[in-house]
Amino acid sequence: MAQTIKVKVLRQADPHSGSQWQTFDVAYEAGMNMTTVLLRIAAKPVTSDNENTTPVAYDSCCLEEVCGACTMVIDGRVRQACSALVDDLLKDNTGTIEVRPMTKFPVVRDLVVDRKPMFESLKRIKAWVRVDGYHDTGASARVTPAEQEEAYPLSRCMTCGCCVEACPQFNDRSPFIGPAAISQAILFNSDVTGRVDKGDRLEVLSGRGGVVDCGNSQNCVKVCPKDIPLTDSIAKAGRDTTIHKIKQWFGR
Repeated sequence: MAQTIKVKVLRQADPHSGSQWQTFDVAYEAGMNMTTVLLRIAAKPVTSDNENTTPVAYDSCCLEEVCGACTMVIDGRVRQACSALVDDLLKDNTGTIEVRPMTKFPVVRDLVVDRKPMFESLKRIKAWVRVDGYHDTGASARVTPAEQEEAYPLSRCMTCGCCVEACPQFNDRSPFIGPAAISQAILFNSDVTGRVDKGDRLEVLSGRGGVVDCGNSQNCVKVCPKDIPLTDSIAKAGRDTTIHKIKQWFGR
């Protein structure tokens, strides 16, 4: 293994600046991930051309692929920096690791992006369970083990942005809300308490930017770090919205 690795980073000073590539030489350490690489660059922000620069800005929080904050595009694939191991990356390239911000969100600085569009989509589909206050309302309806098994994979979503980054229909020219929001709508519609807003969620999913705008590329399910069955959720959303509209037509 090489003693030094080259890391090529696409940088941008602020939302209104142009972008430029900078390359850094980082001393190799066994078992290091991309978060470690970015920390090493921050400790010594000097390019391969021996030019002093600023540390690379990036988001990070949990360091164990739970929060989704450190999502970025590494060697052409969207993933989390904390779980992207350098040893694995170097197996598939020529010795230079390329890092850039996600392309579907506005860049704040360097690798930091504004994922607000995803959170706005979650607002649209009411991705929460409505409560009547904080007093004890007693036991809720029982949930069967089968229902728990179906809901749990969907609950693992961390709004990291991988699915929408890989989705060709999610872009600034389309109102598509994306696979994550669709899957979360299905999750909360399956909840015994969350079903109170099921009709509102299905109305959003059946409207402009909803499930009908999905092109079925299935890129989302391939890049999801939590192995969420996103295409199953999309298929269920298609069935549920069809039934929802039929009932509306017949006044039921």
